[in-house]
Amino acid sequence: MAKTPKFENAKVFDWVDKWNKVCTPDKIVVVKGTKAEHEAICEMMVKKGQFIKLNQKKRPGCYLARSHESDVARVEGRTFICSKNEIDAGPTNHWMEPEAMKKLMLKSYKGCMKGRTMYVIPFAMGPIGNPITQYGIEITDSPYVVVNMDIMTRTGEAVMKHLGKNGDFIPCIHSVGAPLKKGQKDVAWPCAKKIEDKFITQFPEERQIWSFGSGYGGNALLGKKCFALRIASKLAKDEGWMAEHMLILTLTSPEKKQYHITAAFPSACGKTNLAMMLPKLPGWKLQTVGDDIAWLKPGEDGRLYAINPENGFFGVAPGTSMDSNPNALKSCKKGTIFTNVVLTPDGDIWWEDMGIKAPKEGVDWKGNPCYVCADDPYRMGPKPGMTKAEIKELKYVAAHKNSRFTAPAENCPVLDKEGFNGKYEKKPTGVPIDAILFGGRRPSTIPLVNEAKSWTHGVFMGSAAGSEVTAAVISDQIGQVRRDPMAMLPFFGYNVADYFEHWLEMERTSFDSSKLPKIYFVNWFRKGDDGRFMWPGFGDNSRVLKWICQRIEGTVKANETAIGNLPFADDIDLENNDETAKFHVVKADLEEILKVDVEGWKKEIETIGASYDEYDAKPSKDSTVRLPHAHRVPKALRQVLSDVTAALNA
Repeated sequence: MAKTPKFENAKVFDWVDKWNKVCTPDKIVVVKGTKAEHEAICEMMVKKGQFIKLNQKKRPGCYLARSHESDVARVEGRTFICSKNEIDAGPTNHWMEPEAMKKLMLKSYKGCMKGRTMYVIPFAMGPIGNPITQYGIEITDSPYVVVNMDIMTRTGEAVMKHLGKNGDFIPCIHSVGAPLKKGQKDVAWPCAKKIEDKFITQFPEERQIWSFGSGYGGNALLGKKCFALRIASKLAKDEGWMAEHMLILTLTSPEKKQYHITAAFPSACGKTNLAMMLPKLPGWKLQTVGDDIAWLKPGEDGRLYAINPENGFFGVAPGTSMDSNPNALKSCKKGTIFTNVVLTPDGDIWWEDMGIKAPKEGVDWKGNPCYVCADDPYRMGPKPGMTKAEIKELKYVAAHKNSRFTAPAENCPVLDKEGFNGKYEKKPTGVPIDAILFGGRRPSTIPLVNEAKSWTHGVFMGSAAGSEVTAAVISDQIGQVRRDPMAMLPFFGYNVADYFEHWLEMERTSFDSSKLPKIYFVNWFRKGDDGRFMWPGFGDNSRVLKWICQRIEGTVKANETAIGNLPFADDIDLENNDETAKFHVVKADLEEILKVDVEGWKKEIETIGASYDEYDAKPSKDSTVRLPHAHRVPKALRQVLSDVTAALNA
C-alpha cells in the first residue's frame, strides 16, 4: 500500500485514504492538470502499448486507443441507482439496497489496484468559480481515464485551490478491476472481461459514484453521465435547478439578435451535429456552447440560465464528416484521443461515413488488418477485394459503431467562448435560454417541428420522446423504437415520474413563468414509403431554427392543431435551397412532414399512455412487484394526454 498524500481539505484526504487502504495501489499520483503532465502520461501509455501515437504533423498531440471487445459502450444492465428506498430509483433504473451494493463492490475493490498507480483527479464540472459549477474528486487506476478527464473537465491544482479547506465535492471511485502481480505485464486495455463483473453505481442521497470493471468513457469518466446527469439530476431536484442531456447553442440572426437554445436528443441522433452546425441560411451564425450536457438554473428575472459543465467533446466518430459536421472534424485536428477507429498506414485515422476515401489498407478497431472495398472506396473489409455486399453480410465495420473522439472544446472553430466560460454580457450567470428542443429518430408520425402550447404541454412532449436504439449502448434492440423521456432514459438519478414533476415544478416556482423558454419537438428523421429521408437535415435545420426564433419574437403565425403548433410550409425559409444538390428541401416532402397524421397519432397516444402506466407500475426496473395504480406520473401530464386524445377524435 502506498502512503496517502497530504491534502489541505480533510474530506479529500479521508476519501483518498479510505480507498488507498482498500485498493492497495503501488503508488498515488495527485493530478496537477498541466499540459506537461498530460503529455507525459500519454507517452507512458505509448511505451506500454496502450496508446498509438498518431502522425504528429497531421494530428499534433493526438493518440489512438483500442478497447477490449467487451468494453465498447455504456453497460446499462450493470448501471445502478442505489437510493435508500427502491421506489425512489424508479422503473427505469436498476436498483440494489445501498449497503448490500457497497458490501458486494468492496469485495471487488479489495486489492484491485495492486501493481498499479492510483490517480487522484480533482475536477470541476463547469468554469471554476461559476455559481452553477460543481466539483468532484475521482480516484482511478486508469491513465486513459486521467488524460480523457483532462480534456473533458477542468482538472488539477486550480480545483484543489478552489475547494480550499472545507469545499464540498462529489466523491468518485473507479477501477478497471485488473490488479497486476509482481512482474506481470499489463495489457493494452485492462478491464473486467465479464459483463457481470462490471458495476456503475450511483448513491444519490450520499452523492457518491462507484465504478468498477470498465474503462470505457461513460462508465469510467465519472464526471460525464454519472455525475453530470445521474447525480446532478438528484442535486438539481433537491436544490431547484435542472441537469439535462442537452446541447447549448448560440444563434445570431442577420440583425445581430442572439438566441440561446438547448436541445435534448438521444445519443447518436445528431446532437453534436446541431451544436456545431453550419447554417444554410445566409446571414445566420451558429456558435457552440456545449454539445451534450446543460445545467440550467433560474435567474432573478425568471429566465433559465445554462452552462456547459464539460470542457471537451466526447463524440461518436462514424457518420461525422465534412458534410455532416465539419466543425467536429476540425475540433479533432490536435490534442485529441481517438478510441476504436481505424489506423491508416501514414499514422492518421479513418472511420465509416467520414466522407473521405478509405486507405488501401489499415488496422481496424480490433487491431486486425482491413482493406478498401472492391466496389466502394468509402468502405473497408477484413479481406482484400471484398465487395460491399460481402462486407455488409458479415456485419463488419472497421471502426466500431460507437468509436469516439475526445477533443478539447477550445479546438472548436465556432465555440462561443463567452458562453462556454459560463458568462453572458460579462456576468457569470450562464446564457439565458430562449427555447428548449426535444427530438428523436422517428421515421413516421412525428412532424418536422411542433411547438408546445404551454410549459406543461412541453413537458408532456418531452416525456413522450422516443427514438431508435443506437450503438451507443450494448443492447440486442438496436433499430427498435423505445421511449426515451427528455433523452434521459439511461441517466435519471431518481424516479422518472418525480423527474416529470420536477419539470412542472420549475414553472410553479418561477419568478415569472412567462419568461421560461418555449418548448419544441423536432424530428429530422422522417422517411418516405421508399425509405428515403424526407428532410435533408444538417445545415438545413437552420431553417427550422429560424422559424422557432420567429415564433419567439411573435412575427410568424402557426397552424394550431390537436398535437401542437406547426409551421405553415410557406413560413419555412427556403433561401439558398439548391435543388440540383444531392440533399435539398423538396417542397412536397416539407408539406407532408408538417401534416398531422391523425391515425398515427392515435396509436402514438396509446403507447404514450402505456409508457405512463409502466412508470406507475413498479418501484424499479428489476422489481417483480407490481404496484397498485400509484398515480406517481403527474396528473397534469395525464390531463394533456386526455386533451390531445379528445382533440384528435373531434
